[in-house]
Amino acid sequence: MTAVQTRSGPLDEAELAGLDAYWRASNYLAVGQIYLMTNPLLREPLAAEQVKPRLLGHWGTTPGLNFCYTHLNRIIRQREQKMIFLCGPGHGGPAVVAQSYLEGTYSELMPHIGRDEAGLAALFRQFSFPGGIPSHAAPEVPGSIHEGGELGYVLSHAHGAAFDNPDLVVAAVVGDGEAETGPLATGWHGNKFLNPATDGVVLPILHLNGYKIDNPAILARIPDHELVALLNGYGWHAHLVAGDDPATMHQLMAATLDAVFDEIATIRHDARNGAGIERPAWPMIVLRTPKGWTGPVEVDGKQVEGSYRAHQVPIPNARTDEKHRQQLEEWLLSYRPEELFDGEGRLRRAIAELAPRGQIRMSASPHANGGLLLRELRLPDFRDHALPVPSPATTTAESTRVLGGWLRDVIAANPDNFRLFGPDETASNRLSAVYETTDKDWQAALYPSDDRLGPNGRVVEVLSEHQCQGFLEGYLLTGRHGLFDCYEAFIHIVDSMFNQHAKWLKTTLSIPWRQPVSSLNYLLSSHVWRQDHNGFSHQDPGFIDHVMNKKAEVTRVYLPPDANTLLSTMDHCLRSRHYVNVVVAGKQPQLQYLTMEQAIAHCTRGVGIWDWASNDDGDPDVVLACAGDVPTLETLAAAALLREHLPRLAVRVINVVDLMRLQDEREHPHGMSETEFDALFTPDKPIIFAYHGYPTLIHRLTYRRSNHANLHVRGYKENGTTTTPFDMVMLNDLDRYHLVIDVIDRVPSLRSRCAGLRQRMADARLAARAYTREHGLDDPAISEWTWPYGETR
Repeated sequence: MTAVQTRSGPLDEAELAGLDAYWRASNYLAVGQIYLMTNPLLREPLAAEQVKPRLLGHWGTTPGLNFCYTHLNRIIRQREQKMIFLCGPGHGGPAVVAQSYLEGTYSELMPHIGRDEAGLAALFRQFSFPGGIPSHAAPEVPGSIHEGGELGYVLSHAHGAAFDNPDLVVAAVVGDGEAETGPLATGWHGNKFLNPATDGVVLPILHLNGYKIDNPAILARIPDHELVALLNGYGWHAHLVAGDDPATMHQLMAATLDAVFDEIATIRHDARNGAGIERPAWPMIVLRTPKGWTGPVEVDGKQVEGSYRAHQVPIPNARTDEKHRQQLEEWLLSYRPEELFDGEGRLRRAIAELAPRGQIRMSASPHANGGLLLRELRLPDFRDHALPVPSPATTTAESTRVLGGWLRDVIAANPDNFRLFGPDETASNRLSAVYETTDKDWQAALYPSDDRLGPNGRVVEVLSEHQCQGFLEGYLLTGRHGLFDCYEAFIHIVDSMFNQHAKWLKTTLSIPWRQPVSSLNYLLSSHVWRQDHNGFSHQDPGFIDHVMNKKAEVTRVYLPPDANTLLSTMDHCLRSRHYVNVVVAGKQPQLQYLTMEQAIAHCTRGVGIWDWASNDDGDPDVVLACAGDVPTLETLAAAALLREHLPRLAVRVINVVDLMRLQDEREHPHGMSETEFDALFTPDKPIIFAYHGYPTLIHRLTYRRSNHANLHVRGYKENGTTTTPFDMVMLNDLDRYHLVIDVIDRVPSLRSRCAGLRQRMADARLAARAYTREHGLDDPAISEWTWPYGETR
């Protein structure tokens, strides 16, 4: 990897001058956003009150981002290349806002930010200002699908965007700080999943400007030969663009991009004309520039350009310090704004004409506003996959295996619009039926011992939850559909990624030009109650709590108890828009409760009384509620015990599929009114609630209810180990015997007269545990239990 530092290159004098003017204009706009409230073109000497009182923003990475964007525009114009720009460095907002403004998209979508001097003032004032826009590539920025507020995901988002987008190039700028994160280090492997014949191209630009907030960046300090070996080892063909002289750098960047896009064209041509080449070494660029390039060299006698001091606001006291303010003015004037903007504050025509036109502008690409491209999924009728349930709670099946048959048909019906993502767990989670119609996406070497790997697979498996999440987000935000299946305990790995996506969805609800995208759908299996073999490390249902902290407009949580409710739930989720849907369903053989007709009705309600399990005749003494497949089993077994030992006790059994139904209607659109809640759960009777996750969540959701004082919740209490399934529920007091004890303790008429039954239930717990210690299995009377009463009361 070598670079010839020369002023000769592909740009003639006019092209060089034009590119440099465009770059200067974008840098000027970036500095103005960070600093100025008024006087956007410095028509008068800069006064203190014209500088923002709070200087927020990040300059250090901005000129490099503007440099990349400006040169990519040249390629777009010359080659009519569809392209989007992902800004990986954190807080790159000044650059991408400036670029979308220069292209005209910003003003088209937000007419109050006009393309004149008043518009410039409005553009500057709003940046990192109360009531304005954030400092990163947030949803408010046209052309953005990657905010960059949290570092590490630009390559995974980029590859997700490139899947099934054969004409698209995704330019992904990787910051040198971001390059130190674990997700980004794995993200380089995304090229092992891109099919050059059917997918788009990811063009990484590793931007090495030397420093993070106040520390050197690792990849910027290693020798070129070591860096090249690292990147080539990842399977990329690295090109170096390095220097600080603008004229030289413009020529070098232009020549390098010409070479890079010639490589891309050759790879595409060969792959799409049957050349049958092996996995290509896609080109990428390593861009070395000074941090804060073109900014102040020194401030107060200390180096700024080329040091960590350029990271955020290089001149910190421009409002209160006259020398700082004069230096800021000199910095702004160094871009020669009078050459860039005319007397009305409009970008001069010769410069404006250097931007691409129409939807080929990166800030106007429909690929960066995926709802514009969204096509409805062709969903096969899930009712065709209905599991026969001749009598409730008497037959068993693996619910996710049944779902796998339907997902197989979904994939077959949507060969270029739907993908299934998972960290090496698709088969483990019993979704293997999908391999009857597709392979796993794989572009690397193949061995005879491999099973269902191929270049056109619709299942993307990589043992990194970060990559699965990032791939899916990029895929969804560019207008497609998908599902992420994962072990429940390890979905926590992407907690912060979920945060960012949920915030993106919530924010875009209030941006009129952003079109809704397909929902992000999680299927969490191998859940807390059936991780008895893997043990305590694999037992954690807390992702639900994390999701429930987000805004009601975008989050949904479903706990279908059997196969037919799971099918109905997933059909609903894949049809939905602009949500995060979390579906928790076990993969182990379990009792099946509802016919398909009953399941559809139950899922539509989200919560309901199971009459066949109840004997309350409309006036219960106690309510047994449940949410989740294992809690449902234990609740039904407890109801059967109560019917056996206390036949006169009126018991109502309620199952909850849609967890949001428990909330007040004023807090969530799925919530119930007080009248509806009291009709189901009663206004004054004891409620014993068996819940899949941490009990406190149910209390959070119901704290406003009039009968909350009578609500007692059993769930996961952070007790676990490698043990049997029933011992696992006993460890957390969720078992059927403990639920019966809870009823005795909380129904006033039972407390004194059922001491004997209470003791028998406690003894049954002891006996069950003793059986496991002796035999290593649960007592068959427990593990093979079925509902003994049929459907009638």
